[in-house]
Amino acid sequence: MIIPLEKLINYNANSYELAVAINRRAYQLAVLKGPEVEKNNGKVVSLAAEQIFNKHVEYKFISG
Repeated sequence: MIIPLEKLINYNANSYELAVAINRRAYQLAVLKGPEVEKNNGKVVSLAAEQIFNKHVEYKFISG
C-alpha cells in the first residue's frame, strides 16, 4: 500500500492536524504490531493515512 496521494492533494482541512493524526496513528500501529501491519509489510504510515482517510479511525484534538 502506498500513501494515497490523490486524497492528500484534495484534502481541504488543516494539513498540520492531519500530519499529527497520521503520525500518532502510525506510532500506535507500530507499537501494536497487529495483523494489519504485517499484511502491509510494516508500512505503518501509509496504513495510518489510509485508515484516517477512509474514516476507519477518527481523530480529535483537544487544546489544553
